[in-house]
Amino acid sequence: MLCMAVNSSTFQSLARLQTMASLSGGGPQHIVSLLQTLRPSIGFDAGAYVHPGVDEGGEGVLETYLENPALQAAMADYYDPRMLQDERRLFQRSLRQFGEAVRHEHGPHQLEQLLKVPYRELLRSDFYNVLLRPADVAHWVSLVLRTPQGRGIGTLIFYRHAGSRPFAQDEVASLAPLEASLAAILEPCDLDTKDSEVHAQGLLIATQQGQPLWISPEAEALMPLAFGWRWRRGAELPAALQELLRRLTPQSFIPQQQKPQLEVRNSHGWFLLQATRLAAAHGAEDAAAIHVTQRVTRGTRLMRALQALRLPQRQQELAWWLAYGLSETQIAARMDISINTVVYHRRQLYNRLGVMGREEFLSQLGWAN
Repeated sequence: MLCMAVNSSTFQSLARLQTMASLSGGGPQHIVSLLQTLRPSIGFDAGAYVHPGVDEGGEGVLETYLENPALQAAMADYYDPRMLQDERRLFQRSLRQFGEAVRHEHGPHQLEQLLKVPYRELLRSDFYNVLLRPADVAHWVSLVLRTPQGRGIGTLIFYRHAGSRPFAQDEVASLAPLEASLAAILEPCDLDTKDSEVHAQGLLIATQQGQPLWISPEAEALMPLAFGWRWRRGAELPAALQELLRRLTPQSFIPQQQKPQLEVRNSHGWFLLQATRLAAAHGAEDAAAIHVTQRVTRGTRLMRALQALRLPQRQQELAWWLAYGLSETQIAARMDISINTVVYHRRQLYNRLGVMGREEFLSQLGWAN
C-alpha cells in the first residue's frame, strides 16, 4: 500500500510540475513555488537550491536559496577555509565542485552516499557542529539537475530535522521521475524588460575603493537579496561590486556616457546594478553612485499569486491563460480540451473565488495585461 501511495503522490507531483514548466519561462526565481509544490509529496522540513553563478571577475560563485534561516546565516562560516577543508575531508566533493557533481552524481543521493567517512565521524566534525547542528539538519537528499544536453543547472537539497525519520528508499526513488520537469522549471532563460517588471529600486553611495558611504532603505533591503552572505553592511562591498567600480572612467559622470553595469540573477529575481561616478567637492574623495533595480518576471509573480489561491491543477492552468488574455478558443487549444470544458472550468473558478468575470478576477490577482 505504501508503494502505491508513493507512486500516486509522485504522479500528482509530476503533473503539477509539468504544468509549471509549460506555463512560464524557467529560472531559479521559481524555487519558492517549486518547493511549495513538492513539499506535500516529498515531506521535507526545509529545502535548498544551490546553483552556479559568475561574478564580474569571471570567478565561480555559489548562489543559494535556503529555506532554513540558520543555514542561511551560516553561509559566511561555510566559506571559512577551515570549513572548506573539513568538507573535503568528509564528503566525496564540495558543493563548490559543481562540475564534479554533474559528472559523477546521477539521480537522487542520500547523505550517507555522499560521505566518504562514517556518519558518526560527520557528527563529531567542526563542519557539522558549526554549520549543520545549529540548523537542526540530520538527514538530506540531493539531486543534481541537468539540461537535456547534460549541462548542469544546480543542486536541489531536501532536509529533515533530527526529530524526523530518515528518508526512505522509496521516497528517494520517487524523485527520479521528477528530474526532467524540475530541470525544465529551474533552467535559466533569457530575460528581457518586456516580460518583467520593476519590483524595487534603491541607491548606494560608495568610495571608488569599495567602502560604503550611504545607503537608502530600499537598497539596504535589496543588497542581501542580490548578494546573500557576500553583503555585510558597513564592510567593503562584495568583490563583484568592487570590480564594477574599477570599470568607472573619468567620463562616467557624463549623462550620455554608457555606465558600467552588473547583472545578478538568483531566486530573488533579476538585479541590475549600474555605477555612476560622482563629481567630488574640492579635496573630497571620489565617490560613485550604484543604482540598484530589482526586476521580477511577470510569470513568477503570477505563479506565486495563483499558488496562494490553492486552486486545483486544471483551474490554475486555466487561470494562467485567462490572466494572459487568451480567448476561450485559444485556451481550449492550449489545454487540449473543448471550448465547453473551458467554459465549465472558468465558471467553477469564478464561483470558487467569488468573482463575476475576468475583469474582477484580474483585479483580485492585482494583474493587468
